[in-house]
Amino acid sequence: MNAAALAPSAFLQPLPLVDQDVLGKLNVNGPRYTSYPTADRFVEAFGPDHYSLALAQRADGAGAIGGGIAPLSIYVHIPFCESVCYYCACNKVVTRHHEKAVEYLQALRREIDMHVAQLGRGQAVSQLHLGGGTPTFLSDEQIEQLFGWLREAFRFVPGGEYSIEVDPRTVDGDRLARLAAIGFNRLSLGIQDFDPLVQQAVHRVQSFESVAKLMKAARDSGFESINMDLIYGLPRQTPQGFDRTLVQVSALKPDRIALYAYAHLPARFKPQRRIDASQLPPAADKVLMLSRAIRQFRAVGYDYIGMDHFALPTDPLAVARRQGRLHRNFQGYSTHPDSDLIGLGVSAIGRVGAHYSQNAKTLDEYYDALQRGIFPVVRGLSLSRDDLVRRAVIMAIMCQGRVDIESIELAYLVDFRKYFAYEIEQLAPLVEQGLVEMEPDGIRVTPMGWYFVRAVAMVFDRHLQADQATERFSRII
Repeated sequence: MNAAALAPSAFLQPLPLVDQDVLGKLNVNGPRYTSYPTADRFVEAFGPDHYSLALAQRADGAGAIGGGIAPLSIYVHIPFCESVCYYCACNKVVTRHHEKAVEYLQALRREIDMHVAQLGRGQAVSQLHLGGGTPTFLSDEQIEQLFGWLREAFRFVPGGEYSIEVDPRTVDGDRLARLAAIGFNRLSLGIQDFDPLVQQAVHRVQSFESVAKLMKAARDSGFESINMDLIYGLPRQTPQGFDRTLVQVSALKPDRIALYAYAHLPARFKPQRRIDASQLPPAADKVLMLSRAIRQFRAVGYDYIGMDHFALPTDPLAVARRQGRLHRNFQGYSTHPDSDLIGLGVSAIGRVGAHYSQNAKTLDEYYDALQRGIFPVVRGLSLSRDDLVRRAVIMAIMCQGRVDIESIELAYLVDFRKYFAYEIEQLAPLVEQGLVEMEPDGIRVTPMGWYFVRAVAMVFDRHLQADQATERFSRII
């Protein structure tokens, strides 16, 4: 798609205040669309054999673009944490016994070797991300060992994005320098909020001063990009208090900012049961925090990438958005739209071709599968033709804020207005509310609609419309 041909995207225009009546109607539960279909649609009928076949198809060159296969992205899940953060919804193992990492690393080594046996050694990799849990639960020596195994198995291309998530409480300047020397060039710091009262309420205390020192150390160590994670909607948060955090983060000037809405789902995530729900801010305050964050970060020079991401104009994420190359995968917004994603480790999710997969969620299941010499995949999904065309539409909404009808028709050989006649009808209330505009050649999300972009995408979600069971998801604001 020619980005220059697109109408101005919603996130290039000033964002208005949200009408409270619209908020009440549309602040519903819905997916974040890091994939379509969403991970809750994965089925246990998809197992190790299906995943092995997907890898074999890649190895044979199926789906090659322009005479070659796009480089891989790799995600490695390190589940261990020394202490629990009450808001956390990640798959984790809370322990102070660092020796548990030894067995886990050996299991990762076996999983890496199995991928090499299937794909061949030296597949190109342009993105690596170590997430968790807390990857820095591992020692520097263990991280270096893991990185070395990956380098032996894959070919890391120059100029790639090689990142690691860091709990600021687990590192100092020397550790950051060591991580840079190992080969990481991007860093993601989990901040959430600098307000001491909020930090106490979620059991994650770290001072602004300590993070500021780490930021300087990371810059001095040569990290090319630093991301900060923030969360709005946490207990004891107020718009006024969050304003102070926004100013502090702006002063530190990270290259990227990920701003997430807290999803309070205590029935699904046990640590959240320690949060006093009466201390959670009301929906109107959450919207105000989001609105102020967007205005603050844009005022100090950030591009609004979309939904939950900001980046400095020179950052590759901002460049990709301007060029129409923005993509969304299981880690959020990405610059590599054609990359297959290999997920390594317990609970890791991957995408190979038109197939999604997820590893076992418990260490025992994960270890058992690898000891038996099979991939630890316990569920997944092979996408249908309908899934593929709907994925293209939903990702266009989430990433560009606009669906170009001709592009969809040419790529998938469908009559868009006929194929999506029901969905276009369902967009009518959103058009009336000023959230969506129907254009002669496309569908555009308005500045007001960008607050509710997940609700716009939900209209095209066939699986969601079929059962209307949205309770498993968080609120969209």
